[in-house]
Amino acid sequence: MASSILLSWSGGKDSALALEALRADSSVTVVGLLTSITNEYDRISIHGVRRELLDAQVRQLGLPLHVIALEPGASNEVYEAAFHDGVARARSAHAGLNGIAFGDLFLEDVRCYRETLLAGSGLVARFPLWGRDTSALARTFIDRGFEATLVCVDTTQIDGAFAGRAYDHELLADLPPGTDPCGERGEFHTFVAAGPIFAAPVQYQVGECVLRNGRFMYADLLA
Repeated sequence: MASSILLSWSGGKDSALALEALRADSSVTVVGLLTSITNEYDRISIHGVRRELLDAQVRQLGLPLHVIALEPGASNEVYEAAFHDGVARARSAHAGLNGIAFGDLFLEDVRCYRETLLAGSGLVARFPLWGRDTSALARTFIDRGFEATLVCVDTTQIDGAFAGRAYDHELLADLPPGTDPCGERGEFHTFVAAGPIFAAPVQYQVGECVLRNGRFMYADLLA
């Protein structure tokens, strides 16, 4: 019998690739998505994508969404409490839930944190993309027909001008040396609008780019 799991969904490319990998795995069934939303802004936490675009993604994926509700600047302790609250509500909706999958690639400290967060919950942390070569993974994402846009750029790592650009082979070629092509060290975050996991593309346009906290360049996507 397949294990019922949630997928931690940021709306970005690693989440999309993780969902594709999980749907190809007959030992698991993804029954829902789990996303952190910053209430005051009504946007995906860290990525800064508007809730209406997240909802559009969810409709095209055909999966229920479960929200981790956060306030701006929430401490780690507050995040963990909100995470467990969100998971508890998801468990009440999905009998037999036994795991949560994450799209992490190689950062050991992040994986350890996730596993510790779930310790004692009865839920297993899964990492369907773990250890994959990120250069190959980036090319596979593009070649499989996924379409994504950079929505948040850490300007201490790469130029803010990358915000709002399409995640394509040209962008990969333009990334400075030492940049992880999947942005695994936080160089950038993406929004996925189309690909083989979607019933139809999510329609949007790129709005203005705004620098926040003197560091992060956000491209505002408009439905």
